Amino acid sequence: MNNLPCKPLAVMLAAMGAAASMVSPAWADHVVQITAGRPTSLPAQIPTTMEGITGVQVEDRINASDAEDALKYLPSLNVRKRYIGDYDHAVLASRASGTGNSARSLVYADGILLSNLLGNGATYTPRWGQVSPEEIERADVLYGPFSAAYPGNSVGAVVDFQTRMPDKLEAHVKLSGSTQGFRQYGTDSRYSGGQASASIGGRSGAWSWWTGVSRLDSNGQPIAFANKLVTTGKEGNEGIAVTGAIADKNPNNADWLILGATSQVHTVQDHAKMKLAYDIAPSLRASYTLGWWKNDAVRTSSSYLRDDAGNPVYGGAVNVAGRSYGLLASDFAPSRGALEHVMHGLSLKQSGRGVFEWEVAASLYDYARDQVRTPTVAVPNPDTRGQGNLTDMGGSGWNTLTVRGVWRPNGMAHTVEFGVQRDSAQLRTRVTSGADWMDDAGSKPVSRFVGDTRLTSIYLQDTWRITDVWKTTLGVRGEHWQAFGGGIANSADVLLLFKERSESSWSPKAALAYRASDDWSLKASAGRAVRNPTAAELFQGSIVNNAIVNSDPWLRAERSWTGELTAERQLEKGSLRITAFHETTRDALYSQPLPALPTVNTVQNIARIRTHGLELSYQQDEVWLHGLSLTGSATYADSIIASNPALLASVGKRQPRVPDWRAVLMASYHVGEHWTSTIGLRYSGRQYGSLLNNDPNGMTYMGVSDYLVLDARVRYRFNRQWSGSVGIDNFNNRKYWAFHPYTQRTVVAELKFDL
Repeated sequence: MNNLPCKPLAVMLAAMGAAASMVSPAWADHVVQITAGRPTSLPAQIPTTMEGITGVQVEDRINASDAEDALKYLPSLNVRKRYIGDYDHAVLASRASGTGNSARSLVYADGILLSNLLGNGATYTPRWGQVSPEEIERADVLYGPFSAAYPGNSVGAVVDFQTRMPDKLEAHVKLSGSTQGFRQYGTDSRYSGGQASASIGGRSGAWSWWTGVSRLDSNGQPIAFANKLVTTGKEGNEGIAVTGAIADKNPNNADWLILGATSQVHTVQDHAKMKLAYDIAPSLRASYTLGWWKNDAVRTSSSYLRDDAGNPVYGGAVNVAGRSYGLLASDFAPSRGALEHVMHGLSLKQSGRGVFEWEVAASLYDYARDQVRTPTVAVPNPDTRGQGNLTDMGGSGWNTLTVRGVWRPNGMAHTVEFGVQRDSAQLRTRVTSGADWMDDAGSKPVSRFVGDTRLTSIYLQDTWRITDVWKTTLGVRGEHWQAFGGGIANSADVLLLFKERSESSWSPKAALAYRASDDWSLKASAGRAVRNPTAAELFQGSIVNNAIVNSDPWLRAERSWTGELTAERQLEKGSLRITAFHETTRDALYSQPLPALPTVNTVQNIARIRTHGLELSYQQDEVWLHGLSLTGSATYADSIIASNPALLASVGKRQPRVPDWRAVLMASYHVGEHWTSTIGLRYSGRQYGSLLNNDPNGMTYMGVSDYLVLDARVRYRFNRQWSGSVGIDNFNNRKYWAFHPYTQRTVVAELKFDL
């Protein structure tokens, strides 16, 4: 903490930033300052770090094509969104957790769990598609595991989207389009898309309602590239002589050849949501939410290789500069996905400011249909038929049940919260093969993975206003975790079962705040979090001689102690905050080589990862001149693998995907009642993708690079009903990577009507 690396002034200015009007903490009853609309649903009475942004601010200042874009300028957060509509890799990263650790954060919408805790990693992305940007009323973030009301997956952050529930008739229609010029390796093309959404809602007596529909039709840039290490080529004249291969260096600075672009995604996503609420009594409300999300995705490939006649080459043996290479079916394999997910949420809540409040809430997320088809033979284009596999995750999903209460004893400065929760997840994955990868339902078994996890929890926490200047929260959470029904099968389709497991743990929480003056407050928070293994982490491996190998069904839970110290100054129209944080995680879950079989990677426990850092957050309106708002943040994190007996060479190396520096800056200027112009900067420093940090070349496919990206947006309100905007993300056209390439310069235009 005493030897923070120096950074250029431009980057340190980018340190003075954080999301489009993060709402600053106030000393009164709420930590997050409320500027409009409903208050945050997060436990704002806890004196710890929270930030937020309203839907109005998102619409006014941010090029928001997807719900996760609302978080784009919040402190210490990063969503690995590779293209507009990215539905399977847009993982949320936080202070001490990288973009490969999806299970170390929680995302909710109106209290309904969107985090995909079936697994941990890029393919277990929060279900952002169940929220459209237009329906967001506010988005709030609780940093760290400092509330007893959330399970151990809250160790990084808890995000909650509050969506619209109007109290009078309103309707909205929005049309938008985007286009990106993308140049990388042998690809030089333009990829475009469009969105349309409509919503209507209102209130009649005790009934209130809201319904919305949207469609996204997006063409993303290629996000993967077929490649061969030069050293794997066999010298000689074997194979078809081809041209077009591009010489490059891989992340380890080894010579390789880029043979073509793959995984160019065309995704068409339909979303519909209905919300109903009925006020049984002035303080008693019943609510129901139905969400539906459908996605048809096609991934295509384009070979750079050409034979003597100029025809593209997709398979067989090829010869490049006197070396022969064998092209596998997987090198250029296209795929087709058909997904349909359904979400239900039901709650009965008695609220107000009385002595006692309570709520009963239940939710269900169902993979009603989730199929991906991929050929297992080389095909020259995505419409060529042939043998292939069907991966079906239908039947997977999760459900939650919560009973919670709040007690405020008369005449006492206490707010006591307590509750009982149950979170269950079901993983169902079946792979079959058939003669026609495009249509065959798959009659021949290939593999099967199944398993369930369940977390039953109780919690109690008390927020006590000791005096006018002292406030504290003490809490504890007890959890009982179970893993059962786990099994894997191969082509014989005989399910080999894992033993059932169960464990219990306790996680204490504490926070203390001191109001030193009308302008200054000091806060300290500490908490333990236990992040249990997911079904995909536990029930993995392969079958050899009718036995499960390459698996550890006895993986230990991650156990983290997190603490932070904060000093905050309230400005006339804003706030300035500096927070020092520390986290020690024992038995962190990471994929790494097996000690006895270094060529095979599987999820194992890392004995200890230590992170300490510093976060600066600033936001203020009316800066220097009327109508100018500045928001920004900078985060320094020193995250080191402190002990790892399974891979001793990783000790002392940085935790993968956690950069040393992160910073954002946003300047928004209002001219009268009609014009708003915004400039934003996003910066991420050096990071690695490997536990050994042996991937120094971040500016290549599979690399992890630093970046500094400039965004811009201009919005004009024609009148009360009509508005339009034009924005550019990555205005400086920076090429940057997180294994896959991010978008290059992208222009977004919107036209909106509000009734």
